[in-house]
Amino acid sequence: MSAPVELDPLRTRLVALGRPHTAHDVAEAMRAEGRLVTDAVLVETVEALRRHSVGAGPLEPLLRLPGVTDVLVNGPDQVLLDRGAGLEPAAVRFGSDAEVRALAQRLAASVGRRLDDASPFVDARLPDGTRLHAVLATVAQPGTCLSLRVPARRGLGLDDFVASGAMGPRAAALLRRVVEARLAFLVSGGTGSGKTTLLSALLALVPADQRVVVAEDSRELDPAHPHVVRLEGRPANAEGVGALTLTELVRQALRMRPDRIVVGEVRGGEICDLLRALNTGHEGGCGTVHANSAEDVPARLEALGALGGLGRAALHAQVASALDVVLHIRRDPAGVRRMAEVHVVVRDEVSGLTRTSPAVTFGPGGRARLGPGSARLERLLDR
Repeated sequence: MSAPVELDPLRTRLVALGRPHTAHDVAEAMRAEGRLVTDAVLVETVEALRRHSVGAGPLEPLLRLPGVTDVLVNGPDQVLLDRGAGLEPAAVRFGSDAEVRALAQRLAASVGRRLDDASPFVDARLPDGTRLHAVLATVAQPGTCLSLRVPARRGLGLDDFVASGAMGPRAAALLRRVVEARLAFLVSGGTGSGKTTLLSALLALVPADQRVVVAEDSRELDPAHPHVVRLEGRPANAEGVGALTLTELVRQALRMRPDRIVVGEVRGGEICDLLRALNTGHEGGCGTVHANSAEDVPARLEALGALGGLGRAALHAQVASALDVVLHIRRDPAGVRRMAEVHVVVRDEVSGLTRTSPAVTFGPGGRARLGPGSARLERLLDR
């Protein structure tokens, strides 16, 4: 009963009823199609119709598993999930790529987004907060691909990071001081390393009397803070108009009297507006950025600044005066997320370029090792 060719004729007959169908209607439709109807087959068919028309279809049970952060579909024969310890195969298969495509298109349509051969990929947020990315088989192999990022069912605080072993008490205490001192920082890390989760936990530490304005392409940050305003971007519609870019959102956020301005993920020219904001009195601003290490962050920002029309020298000058520290989080070989290091941003007096200097590196068990940037970090925390 999993193959879509078996369900489609039934759907056609049931839709023709013009009303919600009952189990009796399903049984009559099965008989009209020449199917053998038994109690067991009827129950299985009704459940299959429900799964393929509600929520994420056959993926819905996976999304509801405790601890699941991501569900990935690579064509009809490979489904994987991540429960915080790396990807693992799931016991779910689709009958054909047409079935995967139908699910992707239904999910996209549920939030008013187009997904077809003329527009073969989509990035959107579903009504329950799940992040959807889909690419059709016309441009992806081994078939239509789905990536579902599950929002945290409850916000994690720094104490949860300590309890899970992601960081030690010393690291948590240091990060609290970073927030209290209103240092400007970026959380860096690779895909799925936990950057957004850590940033949410840190924003929850911001004093309740401060206004936090968050700008994101797709809403993911959900800090446990009483005064958060969220701005969310959107792509252009089918006519190519109506787009709201992250750059525009950052500019609007600056007019909303923020005590702290946050960019969920810095990935383009909006870095220029964020740096200008941090250089005009908006202390404690923060965001996340993709980078393999804290040392790579200046080069990454340089590339993003170029997208916004900011030259190399100007970008490094802005970074030097706007950004204080970089917090790097990574996944170890076992797939476990861990707080790795804290770097300070320093500027070379000769070249004028910025780099990061390790202040504290955290080893297994949360052991801390001070680096050459530790003295500068203490000065920043005490200023």
